[in-house]
Amino acid sequence: MGYGKHNRSKGGNSNRGQTSRTDNLEREDESLPLDQEPEEEAQVPKVQLAMWDFGQCDAKRCTGRKLARFNLLKELRVNTGFGGVVLSPVGRQCVSREDYSLIQRKGLAVVDCSWARLTDVPFAKLRCTAPRLLPWLVAANPVNYGRPCELSCVEALSAALILCGEEETANLLLGKFKWGHAFLSLNKDILKEYSKCQNSAEIISVQNSWLSQQTQVPKQPPPLKEHVRKDGESGGESDDDDEDGLPPLERNMNHIKLEDSEEDDDNSE
Repeated sequence: MGYGKHNRSKGGNSNRGQTSRTDNLEREDESLPLDQEPEEEAQVPKVQLAMWDFGQCDAKRCTGRKLARFNLLKELRVNTGFGGVVLSPVGRQCVSREDYSLIQRKGLAVVDCSWARLTDVPFAKLRCTAPRLLPWLVAANPVNYGRPCELSCVEALSAALILCGEEETANLLLGKFKWGHAFLSLNKDILKEYSKCQNSAEIISVQNSWLSQQTQVPKQPPPLKEHVRKDGESGGESDDDDEDGLPPLERNMNHIKLEDSEEDDDNSE
């Protein structure tokens, strides 16, 4: 038995150097950066966003539900109150920069419903402390493209955020939609003027002045050509496939700040 132990001991001595070298390699590997792609960090809005959903819209086209799937907003029950700013037709003043402190503390909410069934929505029963209106803007979503004021949930939330000075979160929301940049493109000039306003009265004044100078509103986009439809179908699975329907724009406005247009105006003078 002793010899057996001794023989194993010799074998152990011969392997000890290998084990030591292996340990050193493992330590070196630990000091080297791992060849792994870092996980993409989830983008989180700087303010709390919420939505009352009355189930009147097409689920495939509902922008509010899509934002909820991305965990960018919280869905509220009808009997749940909201202490922040709520975009609602029962409001008596426009959302503006003077609401930003409340939005930062309590959040911003929207009511998801169909424009054709507004009378079926009990807006007055929704418990909110600060209902607000939006000024005149043009919709860019595929359902109501070119129609004044008939904004989708994501357009309404983004517009309110821009008016309050929170452009980063607005770009985050619009960036989830293929047509999101079109909303900023169609409304670039008026959004720039609205964003300079400090309160609701100034926004209304800018709105009225703007409307008095306008002679036409954006037209409906032309029908998609067959090859455009085929290109969209060959793009693979996407959560945005049902949101196509707009002609491509040459420039993505999602990451262009409103101040940039002011510099362009100065350079052109």
